[in-house]
Amino acid sequence: MEQPLWTPSDTRVASTRLWDFIQSVNHAETLSIDSYERLWQWSVDHSEKFWSHVWSYTGIVASHQGERVLADGNQMPGARWFPEARLNFAENLLRWRDDRPAIVFCGEDGRRTELSHAELYARVAALAASLRRQGVQPGDICAGFMPNVAETIIAMLATTSLGGTWSSCSPDFGINGVVDRFGQVQPKVLFTTDGYIYNGKQLDSLEKVAGIAREIGSIEQIIVIPFISDTPDLSALPGAALLNDYADSSASEIEFTQLPFDHPLYVMYSSGTTGVPKCIVHSAGGTLIQHLKELVLHTDIDRDDRFFYYTTCGWMMWNWMVSGLATGCTLVLFDGSPFAPKPAVLWDMAEQEQISVFGTSAKYLAALEKAGVKPSKSHELGALKAILSTGSPLSHESFEYVYRDIKTDLQLSSISGGTDIVSCFALGCPILPVWAGELQCRGLGMAVDIFDDEGRPLREEKGELVCTKPFPSMPIRFWNDADGQRFHDAYFAQFDNIWAHGDYGEITAHGGVIIHGRSDAVLNPGGVRIGTAEIYRQVEKVEEVLESLCIGQPWQDDVRVVLFVRLREGVNLDDELTKLIKTTIRANTTPRHVPAVIIQVTDIPRTISGKIVELAVRQVVMGQTVKNKDALANPEALELYKDLPELQA
Repeated sequence: MEQPLWTPSDTRVASTRLWDFIQSVNHAETLSIDSYERLWQWSVDHSEKFWSHVWSYTGIVASHQGERVLADGNQMPGARWFPEARLNFAENLLRWRDDRPAIVFCGEDGRRTELSHAELYARVAALAASLRRQGVQPGDICAGFMPNVAETIIAMLATTSLGGTWSSCSPDFGINGVVDRFGQVQPKVLFTTDGYIYNGKQLDSLEKVAGIAREIGSIEQIIVIPFISDTPDLSALPGAALLNDYADSSASEIEFTQLPFDHPLYVMYSSGTTGVPKCIVHSAGGTLIQHLKELVLHTDIDRDDRFFYYTTCGWMMWNWMVSGLATGCTLVLFDGSPFAPKPAVLWDMAEQEQISVFGTSAKYLAALEKAGVKPSKSHELGALKAILSTGSPLSHESFEYVYRDIKTDLQLSSISGGTDIVSCFALGCPILPVWAGELQCRGLGMAVDIFDDEGRPLREEKGELVCTKPFPSMPIRFWNDADGQRFHDAYFAQFDNIWAHGDYGEITAHGGVIIHGRSDAVLNPGGVRIGTAEIYRQVEKVEEVLESLCIGQPWQDDVRVVLFVRLREGVNLDDELTKLIKTTIRANTTPRHVPAVIIQVTDIPRTISGKIVELAVRQVVMGQTVKNKDALANPEALELYKDLPELQA
């Protein structure tokens, strides 16, 4: 009989903030909730009461909360949460002002810096005063072309303390990729470092910034943070200023602008692999209350935690991680390659910094296992209580790897949501067991379901992941979408008044969730829908395979599965290995999962946030044009998929 990989002890359950929250709800509402499933059901059946309790329990700071929790509550889009509230996002993240560490930065090159909560507040105050003099006010955009350093957080907090809106891209984007994003929102101020470090190389940013500034006429001020040089050359950036020269060090207090709950906080971007990226606008209050729910209740973070997520500033996990400051915990930042100068570099940091919550991607964990890294045998990880994984479905094998080779007693949370909601639909739960291959639960207050094509709910069957009721972190709108048509078409065209997320998944017998891949990448051989993750899981069991990508190719009035594999150095795809891959897939799935063609490639194309791009590869194979290669980290890889003889009729 199948057993969970981990079950929290009774003592651990009783000590969690989620269990404490349950007791608080029971007392206030005269209930007897005694399980996560019952709490989840109550949270979606009584969503206004639930979100009101989250506000109180997490201590949201606001000049006014108001009586109403939800207006136009049956409308998606259209529902408005806490319509009378007035608050400031940055004020909530800067509520702690003591000498405990707020941010620890660790660089690939070994540098380490630390800021206390008091020092963080002072740095934000100095910058906010100068931005106010610059004229930054509600409605203005400030943008960051930044690595994952403390100054990026400082710039975001200074901007949002004034009611401005923040948007960011990581410095590995090309000029066109940045202009495709920032050019749509027209920022007033642009923050950048002079460069960044990746895989042992120093990479200049200022040449790109000069090109960006020439293309975006709205930029009034460029602020440069020295990172690879103490005295960067700003001659190519007329009017640019160094951060320390720009910030007003005499300012010691922040006047936090109080704004509506749905005031724009972030503009974030879709991957843009099928056209110009969508600019997704997220609200200050919705982001704050959703993140606090997920960090406090689902991840069990408090003041004593040290919270790390391996992310760039172009991925939503940066925004999610940064909200951890509102819990009073310590954020640990890392910028650089997670495998330089050696594969275990992040675990060296985890040990040194006593990280308690370690966030990463499914790709990283799979690569770590392939590299033979076994932190449980080489590192002291006594503080580690949770590992979070997202970006793509986490395979059964990676679940087993974590408990076998990293640590036996921890909560492994595979989480799934996305930039669209700047949060999660399904994620972890500190009072539930962990089952291999499953996300532990549907998020509290999130009426997540699985529908068939006709809009009927499914149980333990695969279908479309939907949300049937409004939730606070739903985007306000898309930028430059005056009539809301693009926004409606993105999420509500498939089912009326129902959010269709574009994921293909199922709800399990345990109440967990399995994500089988993106709906638009689902394969359909012989009319049977197959999630790509089902194939990846089997292929990457094969020792010789480092990673893989599969697509459906139209073939003889049907669709056939085509699999591309990147193999270990020195390994070639011969008949024996091809047979092994096919046999492995067939033995653990169905004959329809077995690829008709397997092709060896030297690279797999990915977005800058690390997600493989099945759609772009399918377009190349079918002779179509990939519209926006600047969204890719390695666009040159697409050339490997052109005019392959194995794919010609």
